[in-house]
Parts: sequence; C-alpha cells; structure tokens
Amino acid sequence: MIVGLIIACEVAFWVLLAAGLAFRYALRMPRTGLALLLCEPLLEVVLFIVTAIDLRNGAQPDWRHGLAAVYIGFTVGLGHSTIKWADARVAHRFAGGPPPVKPPKYGTARTVHEWKVAGRWILAACVALALLQGAVWYVGDGDISSLRAWQQRMLWVIGINLVIAGSYTLFPKRER
Repeated sequence: MIVGLIIACEVAFWVLLAAGLAFRYALRMPRTGLALLLCEPLLEVVLFIVTAIDLRNGAQPDWRHGLAAVYIGFTVGLGHSTIKWADARVAHRFAGGPPPVKPPKYGTARTVHEWKVAGRWILAACVALALLQGAVWYVGDGDISSLRAWQQRMLWVIGINLVIAGSYTLFPKRER
C-alpha cells in the first residue's frame, strides 16, 4: 500500500505541476495556478500520515516505510527548485518570458552554484534522516534494520554531494 501511495504522490506531483502551469500560462489564471502549485506539500502530508498510521497499526517497518521518508525528504529539498525550473521553461516557451538562466560554467560562480545544488540535496537527505529517526523512535523495540539502512544511504548522499561541491572549490573549472 505504501509503495502505491508513493507512486500516486509522484504522479500527483507532476499532474499538479502541469495543471498549475497550464492554469498560470495557458488559461491566464495565475491565482488558480498558484493555488494548484501550493497543493503540492499536501501530498507529502498525506504520505506522512498514512505511513505513521501504518506503523501505528503494527506494521513491521521495512524498506517501504524508509522509501516514504526518503521521498518526503527529497520532495522537501528538491521540490521547490523543480517547480522553479519548470516554471521558467514554461514561462519562456508559452508566455514570452525571458529565457531560463543557465548555470555558470566556470570559476567562483560555478563553485557557488554547485554548493547551492549540494545544499538542496543535503537538505533533502537531512529531512529524510530526521523522518527515519522519528520512525525508529516511533517503532521502539521492533526490527528497525531497514530504516537504519536508509539512514546509511542518506549519509552517502550527503557525503557524495560534499565531495562534488568540494571538488569545485578545490579545483574550480577554468575557461580555456
């Protein structure tokens, strides 16, 4: 049930995004479009509540519960930037907006960009870690090995992003 809900939340995320942008630009109803875009966080709230209820009703915590926490974390950390990315492209393509700004290619500007990207991924992983730890405490004495495994994966995500951003700090790309 949890995996199906995660898939439904992901599909609903993209449907709400498409509908919000369609109302905003194609139908020229920016308030309705904004209202649809603001409904995005409700998906995560529903997933969080259903996962908590599933655990409360005695479900053994497994990879599905961990995946739900990770999905919520990644939506919190990366959802806003994904919406901004899509909005800029739709505004340019269909509403005469300016072309989307491309990330810088070289120097300090590229390094700053990479740290911002890493910051979003690290935020996502930290939110997932916090939710996973909350689930560990919530479950108590049950088998929490799958939740701990997800926590280790999130630590890897943090480490990889720190290495990537750090490499741009130590070895910035230079224009030829």
